[in-house]
Amino acid sequence: MAGNTLSQLGRYRILGELGHGAMGIVYKAEDPLLGRVVAIKTVTLVTDEAERIEYEARFFQEARAAGGLNHPSLITIHDIGREGDIAYMAMELIEGVELREVMTRGPVPLRLALDIIAQAAEGLAFAHDRGVVHRDIKPGNIMVVRGRHAKIMDFGIARMRVSDVKTQTGAIMGSPKYMSPEQVAGRRVDHRADIFSLGVVLYELAAGSPPFTAPNMAQLMQQIAVATPLPPSAVNPSLPAMLDLIAARALEKEPDARYQSAAEMAADLRGCIAELPEMQDKPPSASGPADRLDFEIEATVDVPQAAERTIPRDPAAALTAMNVAAGFSTVTGLHLALSRRFDSNDALRHLTALAGGGSSPQQTPPRPAVLARLWRDPDRNAFLAATLTAAAGAIVIAFL
Repeated sequence: MAGNTLSQLGRYRILGELGHGAMGIVYKAEDPLLGRVVAIKTVTLVTDEAERIEYEARFFQEARAAGGLNHPSLITIHDIGREGDIAYMAMELIEGVELREVMTRGPVPLRLALDIIAQAAEGLAFAHDRGVVHRDIKPGNIMVVRGRHAKIMDFGIARMRVSDVKTQTGAIMGSPKYMSPEQVAGRRVDHRADIFSLGVVLYELAAGSPPFTAPNMAQLMQQIAVATPLPPSAVNPSLPAMLDLIAARALEKEPDARYQSAAEMAADLRGCIAELPEMQDKPPSASGPADRLDFEIEATVDVPQAAERTIPRDPAAALTAMNVAAGFSTVTGLHLALSRRFDSNDALRHLTALAGGGSSPQQTPPRPAVLARLWRDPDRNAFLAATLTAAAGAIVIAFL
């Protein structure tokens, strides 16, 4: 029997209801065998026999996949079972607060924000290396424990890369705001979809607003599929240029252009943290509640030595190089076409007239022989050479 009247599930004694998850009710329960308190996620099996068989098989497959993961940034699965019409999963009970709630309280210090996302990326890397894809990374599925430790929870729609249980063709799995372009398009999804979703969370957490917003679902999906968001620093000017590069790579539309592993993303986030200015934050209070995130607490950052960053150490120079390669001006950020009114001969006459003694641009320019004499004049040689070189450079830039 489901609901508040449920008192026992297998060997577990139900202590109370924690909430409703993506697949059913989540309970707080006691395991008398091991003497510990756990969280139990339940699924009420459907009545249709065919659907019931598939649903149950999917649930136990997901439980087995998640149960094989043991990482500080992932919720630990202890046990799975079935009681009548209820399938259940007993997991680690953690006292914390969802990142979703943290974000509603106001801006999160950048060092702490990057550390939380880096921890989540490290947890995902561990899962991906073992063939498990989450498919629903979002702030509501990242728990912040003791104000600084990230734990990914609810692998309720996690899938093995090669699944024995097939999902309905074209079914969209995940939260729309954080879905990857391939999820929106109904294409084949692999671990790089999680990287895109984590990139969306990173952007929103750091910049203070999501990269994709729209008044309705159709427009939101179109934005995710085709729109390139502004760099985070354009939304929040206090953010470093290196973070723009990390977000841009994580949010690439094509999976092949994205980070190919969450470990690479984590390494770049750690590198970004290491280059932030030192912060004089207050130490954590030992007496504070475990689920309270104190924004004055600086995250303790341990930079993995084995990981190598993929973002260059001079992000400003990297951005400039990217702009030049794409045909953008490094000054205005715009690709300017040559004006039809531009007259290179008139510009040259203007420059040579000024070089000839400050005469008006409207005066007749000196003849070639005069230019030759000016060139040989030691007093004007350097000035004229520099002027003509600048004019030639301006013409070349104008045609780029």
